[in-house]
Amino acid sequence: MLTKTYGGAIYGINAKLITIEVNIVQGTSLYVVGLPDNAIKESQYRIESVLKSIKCEMPRQRVIVNLAPADIKKEGASYDLPIALSILHASKQFYFSELSNSLILGELSLDGFLRPIKGVLPIAISCRDAGLKYFILPESNANEASVVDNIKIIPVKHINDAISFLSGKIDINYSPENLNEINDSSKDKYNIDFSDVQGQKNAKRALEIAAAGGHNVIMIGSPGAGKTMLARRISTILPKMTLNESLETTRIYSVIGKLHSRGLITERPFRSPHHTISDVALVGGGAIPQPGEISLAHNGVLFLDELPEFMRNVLEVLRQPLEERKVTISRAKITIDFPANFILIASMNPCPCGFYNHPTKQCLCSPGSIQRYLNKISGPLLDRIDIHLSVSPVDYESISSRKPSENSHDIRLRVENARNIQLDRFKKLGINGVYTNSMMSSNVVKDVCVISSSANDMLRNALETLGLSARAYTRILKLSRTIADLDNSNEIKDYHIAEAIRYRSLDRENIRI
Repeated sequence: MLTKTYGGAIYGINAKLITIEVNIVQGTSLYVVGLPDNAIKESQYRIESVLKSIKCEMPRQRVIVNLAPADIKKEGASYDLPIALSILHASKQFYFSELSNSLILGELSLDGFLRPIKGVLPIAISCRDAGLKYFILPESNANEASVVDNIKIIPVKHINDAISFLSGKIDINYSPENLNEINDSSKDKYNIDFSDVQGQKNAKRALEIAAAGGHNVIMIGSPGAGKTMLARRISTILPKMTLNESLETTRIYSVIGKLHSRGLITERPFRSPHHTISDVALVGGGAIPQPGEISLAHNGVLFLDELPEFMRNVLEVLRQPLEERKVTISRAKITIDFPANFILIASMNPCPCGFYNHPTKQCLCSPGSIQRYLNKISGPLLDRIDIHLSVSPVDYESISSRKPSENSHDIRLRVENARNIQLDRFKKLGINGVYTNSMMSSNVVKDVCVISSSANDMLRNALETLGLSARAYTRILKLSRTIADLDNSNEIKDYHIAEAIRYRSLDRENIRI
């Protein structure tokens, strides 16, 4: 008897519907065809143990399992449950009337209990788009699937639960969480705040500008100046995630199994990989490509501490994502795009010992060693970073001050106001897919960043003096537009340009990289 049900395969951050066909013919053993990996081929032994534990039998005939389309590679143990249920139906041990109207996934333990699986969210979306009636999955993945509307989620703990449901013996009702309530519940969950930072007024101002316009930042300062402390708090001043941003980010974490029974991700991600990370781990890859750290930072912050300590080839792979806000990974038979719209926050010491230009400590490094240290960061990469921020050590008076520092909530209100100004501007101009000033193309910059003649003269002098590239010129204009938006000014004024130029300190010849 031929049976048919459905599963799902993950490619990139999307899912493809897989048709699972089972037929029992004359012969012996079980055959799985359709490009299965070893985990799927080994499902025979898990299924045999499960069927025995629930007092059922593995057919003593040839069982052929076809995973279609046959040219798509399938991996993982999530096909255990649909194959086992299809075998029970095909061997007439049970009759499942809704088997062909269901998408079923789940890894079986030897006693029939279900283990959580990866990629439930994109598979749930494909289930809805295919018009299937039920999505049967492990109970621990139900919250993840519940964020997709217009499908009936059937969470099960054990294979017996799935058998009873498909046989019509029980009805499983699961109430999905309300997406608006999930999104609203994200109010101030952070246990850190900008009020923890004493002093560093200039650094806070620069990070506020970065958050308002989505600009990348590199902080240069001695050890203990507070670079890491500042970087870890930028997430607290970013605008709350929209529902679409939450769904995008949740889908990425779902694909690699990092949701841990959560539903929708409502906090902006903050990723801080160690400097020993490989280029593949940073951008993503593998035989079947998986997202890397920069995609996990999508809609959030990627923090690279001690930037010169990262391998040169690792840093250079950041160029494309910083420009295009996506990562393209190509294989012989497939090309996958992973989203990578993040704010890069990098930090570094000014020299190998860390005390160059320190107000009280003496630097022991030679000029040559300082230059070699700085040259670990290439000019093209530095050009893609909008704000070069010098972070000075905090003096005793600032550290010991009892005066309260401005909190993240108040800063976030200004950031959100500036973001709303940008959204309204792009909407009026009919520009789609651009949400922050940092995302503007060169053509949009020409239309949006119109400056006065005096500001133009100031910018020309700066470019000639500092020897800035055309990319740096464009980034100064974007940065000045954000500063003007924070100032609620329609016009980019001289002092907006002057402040933007001040954030290009690494372009100055005395510490040229």
